Parts: sequence; structure tokens; C-alpha cells
Amino acid sequence: MLVISRKVSESIIIGDNVEIILSEISGDRAKICINAPKEIPIVRKELLETRRLNKEASVIPQKQTIADLKKLLK
Repeated sequence: MLVISRKVSESIIIGDNVEIILSEISGDRAKICINAPKEIPIVRKELLETRRLNKEASVIPQKQTIADLKKLLK
């Protein structure tokens, strides 16, 4: 992992075509701007984690699991 200190309006370049600019610092938060080609997806990490958890929760249970639950509910 590379750790870089930046001041407001300073930026870093990733590869040849992704630029990350530090836009604003306020308290314990920082706003960043990302300039990248439209074909490069940019997604917040916590959204990816939520998507993964939702996908796991939506898996259709096996028939045996449903039968076991029915027995427990009787």
C-alpha cells in the first residue's frame, strides 16, 4: 500500500488516465475528485460489500433446509 500526503488542490495520477484530486478537507473528512474514463467503474467499497452481503442473503435455500425449517415450526 502506498500512502501519500496531499494538500487541497494537489493530485495523484494512477496509470495514464486516472487523476485523483484532493478537493476539500473539513474536520475528519476529505472530499476527492476522480477524473477517469467512463469505462472505468468507480464504486465506494462499502457499496460493494453491501452488494456482496445482499447476494449471499438472496441465495435460494435448498429443499432439505426448507423441510428442516417446517419441522421446527410445527
